[in-house]
Amino acid sequence: MSSSEFSVVSREQHEALVTAAYQHRGYKADESAAAARTCSDASWNGIRTHNALKALHLDELFGSGTGGCVPGAEIEVRETKFKAVQAWNANKKLGQAVAVAAMETCMKLADEYGSGTVSVDNAFHYLWGGGYVMDAAKKGYIAYTNCTSTLAEVVPFGGKFPTLGTNPHSWGFPTVDAVGYPVVVDWATSEIAMGKVEQYKREKKKLEAKFGVDKDGNPTDDPFAVVALQPFGRHKGYGLGLLNELYGGAIGGGIPTVRGRSKKAAATGDKTTSAFYFQVVHPDAISVGDFSNGRTQTENITAVVKDVLGHGNENCMLPGTIEANSAKKSEEAGGLLFTPAEMGGFADLAEECGEDVAPWKV
Repeated sequence: MSSSEFSVVSREQHEALVTAAYQHRGYKADESAAAARTCSDASWNGIRTHNALKALHLDELFGSGTGGCVPGAEIEVRETKFKAVQAWNANKKLGQAVAVAAMETCMKLADEYGSGTVSVDNAFHYLWGGGYVMDAAKKGYIAYTNCTSTLAEVVPFGGKFPTLGTNPHSWGFPTVDAVGYPVVVDWATSEIAMGKVEQYKREKKKLEAKFGVDKDGNPTDDPFAVVALQPFGRHKGYGLGLLNELYGGAIGGGIPTVRGRSKKAAATGDKTTSAFYFQVVHPDAISVGDFSNGRTQTENITAVVKDVLGHGNENCMLPGTIEANSAKKSEEAGGLLFTPAEMGGFADLAEECGEDVAPWKV
């Protein structure tokens, strides 16, 4: 779509509506505001698959609408013998609010111990993992997170039945001084995010390739026929997706084919919740200090990036470039950019929670 086909909405207007929508569903002001802010960050950076409409839709399907997320729940910090590590029972608290608090805690631990880790059990999905590591990277930290997704929607390599979540990995590296923005590696371990399949349904477009499988296990590019997703990179994506399940199993998460499915959970006694893992490293903690030609750590990182993108590779992109370019477009437009279909979704949302619908009509 050309830029003229988007509507521009201020962050303030967007966050006011999203906060109201969460509060309408019973969430407290602080957790609603955290969710609204993370949704704005996703839209600002062009992450259309994890915007507020997706977040609230997930809440309706698996969250406050079904008991999978509990408005106003409190985080329980469990005792551990490790000073740089915290283990949390989220008690089904809103995932975005939990993730914001966990990353902030990791940064504080990293300031004191060089690195900080927070594991979270009994969680509700935190949506865009890249936003949390990007925020930490902008503040000068090396950050990582993974989570187990709400549902098992991905077939293992060579399989036909979905037994893995889309299970994203997100890394953020502090390269603002080197390239002007953080390097952010953020991906689901499926060929495509299920949220993007929903986006293509809304826009009535086929997928770029046969990233999904239909009810018979056949590859398909028809978003309306997709019942499960393929792992990206064949065995490589499968291995990365499996890691999330193993992290989740070590933290306390249940088996993936029950997660998010309350009827199966009632029959098996297993959990329906997701598990999160967060880790932040202070760059000073990993520096040996022996940089070539007397360079500082920052100068050395800059030299590495220049070398990677040199030698005829000048037109190559770094991970995080697309998000940085989207953020630039949002800044130039003076707000968040939404398609007509998305504006219609926000109008429906405003009507649902008794807010003014007029600003969202196009």
